[in-house]
Amino acid sequence: MESRYDTLFYDGQCPLCAREISTLRKLQRGHLIFADIHDQRHSSNNLPSREALLRRLHLMTWTGEWVTGLHANVRAWSHTPFGFLFKPLLWPGIHTIASRIYERWADRRYERKYACAVGRKAA
Repeated sequence: MESRYDTLFYDGQCPLCAREISTLRKLQRGHLIFADIHDQRHSSNNLPSREALLRRLHLMTWTGEWVTGLHANVRAWSHTPFGFLFKPLLWPGIHTIASRIYERWADRRYERKYACAVGRKAA
């Protein structure tokens, strides 16, 4: 039988991220693997760079497709009974606003946590 597990890569050193992952672990109905970026013991040609993984939430679907940011969050929560509550974040209009908010938060979190402004987009 084919394995259909998504893998969610997260920053285990981020307190907010750790709380959300803890909640996801409790609520998920299976088929979601959690990978703390800081615990990765091996590198893979298939993985995005460590910086990319730390800047945005990344999820690798069971088919090998990468989804990031808000899409990764919605897909991760789809493994719980509350996934339907997150789907509106992908609707046109809402998605545009929600993505901007997420990206701004993620950039600030990364810069504060890792004191790095390299590669920062011009405002």
